[in-house]
Amino acid sequence: MSDNAPPKPRVYILDDEIVTVRRLVQALAKDGYEVEGFISAGEAMPRIAEHPPEVLVTDVRLTDADGMEILQRVTMLAPQTKVILMTGYAAVDHAVQAMKAGAFHYLAKPFKLEELRNTISDALRYSGKSAPDLTDPGPVDRFAGIIGNSPAMQEIFKTIRQIAPLNCNVLIQGESGTGKELVAKALHSTSGRGQHPFIPFNCGAFSEELVANELFGHEKGAFTGAVSTKLGLLEAANGGTVFLDEVGEMPIPMQIKLLRVIQERTLLRVGGVAPVSINVRLIAATNRDIEKMIAAGEFRQDLFYRLKVVMINIPPLRKRQEDIPLLVEHFVTLIATQFGKPVPEIGADFLAALSSYTFPGNVRELQNIVERAVALSREPVLTGSDLPPDIFFAEIQPPVPEKNTSHLKVLEQEHITDVYRRTGFNQTKTARLLGISRTTLWRRLKELNLFSEK
Repeated sequence: MSDNAPPKPRVYILDDEIVTVRRLVQALAKDGYEVEGFISAGEAMPRIAEHPPEVLVTDVRLTDADGMEILQRVTMLAPQTKVILMTGYAAVDHAVQAMKAGAFHYLAKPFKLEELRNTISDALRYSGKSAPDLTDPGPVDRFAGIIGNSPAMQEIFKTIRQIAPLNCNVLIQGESGTGKELVAKALHSTSGRGQHPFIPFNCGAFSEELVANELFGHEKGAFTGAVSTKLGLLEAANGGTVFLDEVGEMPIPMQIKLLRVIQERTLLRVGGVAPVSINVRLIAATNRDIEKMIAAGEFRQDLFYRLKVVMINIPPLRKRQEDIPLLVEHFVTLIATQFGKPVPEIGADFLAALSSYTFPGNVRELQNIVERAVALSREPVLTGSDLPPDIFFAEIQPPVPEKNTSHLKVLEQEHITDVYRRTGFNQTKTARLLGISRTTLWRRLKELNLFSEK
């Protein structure tokens, strides 16, 4: 290594199984890390105090210490060290407790070496360092098919990384169109169940009888027309994940049956008498306020607590507007490619109009708007004229005058609003028609909250 080469990131492995330590040390050393292995806490702690590593990978249960105890001691001795816990017990409550205590991540044995590599790489990147000679995990504004560089989305990415390896139920809450199924798929694909089925099911689209039949299946002869045994989705997804969308719409009797399935990890097919064991992870989603539904007697509290071991709240698009340019760029490229058209440039007025819109339909509505614009546009640049008129009328309303605002001021505001709308949000044209400079127009638009500096 040359004098100018950066030092190798230091990683320590702590496990009382010497074969595991040797295997991980050899693999990570080949990746370019400076790796040391230890088989006891008594051996590892003095070394950590003397030369703290960037990352410590430790088993939760050792012969001479507990993983939580090690985490606490490392936090005191080397607060900059990121701790990754691994265990063969995969206790969900222990994992959640560890995350709250400051662990960076939690891996359930057996895990793939690639999972550990990615987790160490994430830990180093989170610390502002780089992993050596490893494939770049991709830009931080994209994670497992989800796009967003806003603080809210970065927090969601972090949560997904933390809980994906854990075999716990998750409840995703968010308005329609925010991407709840995308988050569910990310949880599935980055977990140990990623090679097994991911099966979505909309709980609000069927009657109680059909929900039972779809989820649990039925035995031959269970009802008229049941000419053969049918596996339900919970059985078909064995080893994988079932995504229960609109779980708040599930009828109360089905909620009781689902609660029993979660508790016993078995189900009865419709018309069946023999319990069937299942191994699935449940991820539920809703756009309703479940706690209000519980108070109104519309949802069972015990099922709510079973489903929301971890809860992920997805913010609406209007509360993460900094993600709109990224999403627009993604959808324009994707849709133009699907249509076999040249990818158009994105005009400033096109983006400004979208950035000031509230998107009641969230990301799904944005995708539909971009799809319409790309489909109908014949120009190499998308402009405000390619957007549907209702976007402008929904957003650009004459501002409500303050009590002390003069009648003349109100007329001026209404006139600027009207001209700005008619020019398709073109500031140069608007300024020319109004007979003022662009600087003056910019200032007035800021006062009217019709323009953003994003």
